[in-house]
Amino acid sequence: MYIAHTIAELRDHLAAFKRPAFVPTMGNLHDGHLALVKQAKPLGDVTVASIFVNRLQFLPHEDFDTYPRTWDSDCEKLSAAGCDVLFAPDEKALYPEPQTCKVHPDPALADILEGHFRPGFFIGVCTVVMKLFTCVQPRVAVFGKKDYQQLMMIRHMVRQFALPIEIEGGETFRADDGLALSSRNGYLSKDERAEAVQLSKTLQAMAEAVRAGERDLAAIEARAMQTLAQRGWQPDYLVLRRRADLQAPAVGEPLVALAAARLGTTRLIDNLEIEAPSAL
Repeated sequence: MYIAHTIAELRDHLAAFKRPAFVPTMGNLHDGHLALVKQAKPLGDVTVASIFVNRLQFLPHEDFDTYPRTWDSDCEKLSAAGCDVLFAPDEKALYPEPQTCKVHPDPALADILEGHFRPGFFIGVCTVVMKLFTCVQPRVAVFGKKDYQQLMMIRHMVRQFALPIEIEGGETFRADDGLALSSRNGYLSKDERAEAVQLSKTLQAMAEAVRAGERDLAAIEARAMQTLAQRGWQPDYLVLRRRADLQAPAVGEPLVALAAARLGTTRLIDNLEIEAPSAL
């Protein structure tokens, strides 16, 4: 696996390829990341991953400085997964001067849900992804569905800027008990890890209510919020939205249940796509 630490090194190495397939990450890799790399591999003539902890998408009180950085393990895992090129710039290499030019995504999508609770988050995400795209110049990029709103945001950005990049979504990779894999799961204590599965179970309960024909979506959402709160969680949102744009759904539209909640000091997110009954 070739490792490039500068943009020039990366571009020189990729000059011989016509269809890079790209998986951007912030490191501290788990099986979910590696599944994205394996998904990307047959989609291009070279498979590229990046590791960069992007300061722009962290709020001042968030965990930028303590975000897990596991370089040696990450390199071993990427190589074993068949990654051909790792782009691992430091901040000076990717942001040689203050990044005053930023991508401001559509507020209708960027300022709801995650964007509401983490103001400016998607500006940071879209800016770094756009910059990584200009560095790698991929023809296909793979993003995990666990960050559902982020995936939609990247697809919207690519469409709006007419970028010649196909965006593929990778299914959420889960532990045996159903917990969505996340780099932040490592923050959980043993007891918190056992409790954390309740987030996916609550989403399943929301989905079951929809499939059973319950029409009062607000009541389903309120019940889910109460369920987690009574177990000691601090939920930010548990909502049912239409998949197309994460707005309130109309009759018969495919839905997605989305959740974000804090367990102790750890904030977890998850989602579940639902086929709504036509009578909804």
